[in-house]
Amino acid sequence: MREARFDDGCSLDAAGLRLAEAAEGSLPAVDRALVSPGVRCRETAAALGLDAADEPGLAGLDVGRWRGASLAEVSAGEPEAVARWLADPSYAPHGGESVRGLCDRVAKWLDVAGQFEGRTLAVVEPEIVRAAVVRALGAPEAAFWRIDVPPLTATELSGRAGRWNVRVGRTLGG
Repeated sequence: MREARFDDGCSLDAAGLRLAEAAEGSLPAVDRALVSPGVRCRETAAALGLDAADEPGLAGLDVGRWRGASLAEVSAGEPEAVARWLADPSYAPHGGESVRGLCDRVAKWLDVAGQFEGRTLAVVEPEIVRAAVVRALGAPEAAFWRIDVPPLTATELSGRAGRWNVRVGRTLGG
């Protein structure tokens, strides 16, 4: 992530692509690989050498009309809306999806994924990881913004739907 910008559909930058390519081979064997439909996720999956299937349920947070704008730009034009959006998980001033809605969507995906036999790997945006951790741990949605997800790190969920264990922060390729 080059700057605090809402997804703009752009490709990975050269440095990000090199890091993903360098991490190829550092992932465990899996029974299925999935990828968020976002451009950077698809490019990351390819650079990691994965033959991953698109999974629409793991699409990044829909930020509506804020898409492509920087956080600084939106904050300058709509400071009250941004402040409330960051404080209230049910609020979606941009006309897209609320954090609560995202967490609910990811929880539904986790329920289905928890029924799959074998290991699943998913290449996703940081907000999907945050939502999965919030729901897996039964944490309040207000914790969403307090979870840092560095690029090219693995977050592992083990267990089953309704009872997940979480392991965070393993750097890929390192």
